[in-house]
Amino acid sequence: MTGRRAVPVAKANPPEHIGKRIVLHFPGFEPLDAHKHRQRYERSLRKTTTVWGFSADAGPIRGPGACRYFDVESQGATWCTSSRIHIFDHNDIVEQLNGRPLARRLALGFVGAARVVLGGGAFAYFRHAWRFGLFFVFPFLLVGLAMAASLVIAAYPHWLGLAPWHYPLAIVLAYAFFFSIFLPWSDRFHTLHLFSDWEMAVALAHLDRPDVLGWLEDCAASARAALCEEADEYVISSHSMGSSVAVHVLGMLLEREPDLLEGKRVAFVTLGGAVLQCALLRPARMLRARVGVIARATEISWLDIQCLTDAVNFYRSKVVALAGHPDAPQAQIAFIRIKHMLSPERYRRIKRDLLRVHRQYVLDGDQRASFDFSLMTAGPLPAVWFANDIRAHMP
Repeated sequence: MTGRRAVPVAKANPPEHIGKRIVLHFPGFEPLDAHKHRQRYERSLRKTTTVWGFSADAGPIRGPGACRYFDVESQGATWCTSSRIHIFDHNDIVEQLNGRPLARRLALGFVGAARVVLGGGAFAYFRHAWRFGLFFVFPFLLVGLAMAASLVIAAYPHWLGLAPWHYPLAIVLAYAFFFSIFLPWSDRFHTLHLFSDWEMAVALAHLDRPDVLGWLEDCAASARAALCEEADEYVISSHSMGSSVAVHVLGMLLEREPDLLEGKRVAFVTLGGAVLQCALLRPARMLRARVGVIARATEISWLDIQCLTDAVNFYRSKVVALAGHPDAPQAQIAFIRIKHMLSPERYRRIKRDLLRVHRQYVLDGDQRASFDFSLMTAGPLPAVWFANDIRAHMP
């Protein structure tokens, strides 16, 4: 329950307000299933209702498998909006990648990094968003340095000219340093999780994993069913890695049924510009082609939310053009300032946490700002209005 209980009433919304909305949300690479995403959404919605002065009620998760959704009933003084939010999480894949033996995770993580480099991704990251390039390098450089330090520790008897009996002790010390000191310390940077993240990015670029292909097909079937529901507005939102998933799913549907969205008001909202994480790899031809399909779909308004203080973000980059479609309609870019969304105390707490800042796109703010994810998906305003400052338009 958030705010006062919102009971739908027979209330005539102004013509520009949304009465019924369907949301297809593709979260980022996080170890959260649909239930946990809904719980986080409800916590954020509770804060949003307080900040913006309306009431809302988020219902329970419903539906099987990839068809998970929940309903939100929101109400203000002059409006009433019903939103059905479908969650297309990839928690099963995240758990599978993170649940493997450590040695395998490390080895395949470095293989994934090599495929990014050989695919031209690393060079492209530094060319178009140097901070994202550093984000790519960081986990692999950190683990590589720790491995080198472990080797130095293991070899100290050789460097110091000590007796052979020192070698077993050196190996034990090296093992203890890497597994008992470094790895627990590196958890604060989500280092091994980022290894899996880059494996997933490579899989979405190459489309060479049967489990990922099957999952995309399941998502496409569920998305098609959601898009066939009646609504005033359809919002396809995506965060971080979820943006590449959303492009694949929506692009697949439009390739197969070009008229699927005919007569519908559709907003495609990408949070953080992370499509390019996968699309800048040379083998990602299918992903880049689907970017073009979406950009040229006349029924879709593409809004790309970007933020200067988010390093995991291709700030000021034109996603459609960099994906090889400079002649297609470009996504409209809306710039936000996380500092303006949060209280000074809260901003100070998170500003040095790279991934926490990156998550703020889908979390609540402490004060009214130009963007609020919960307001966009549960409030009365059309999503395309969030391309500009919506504070003056909120009833």
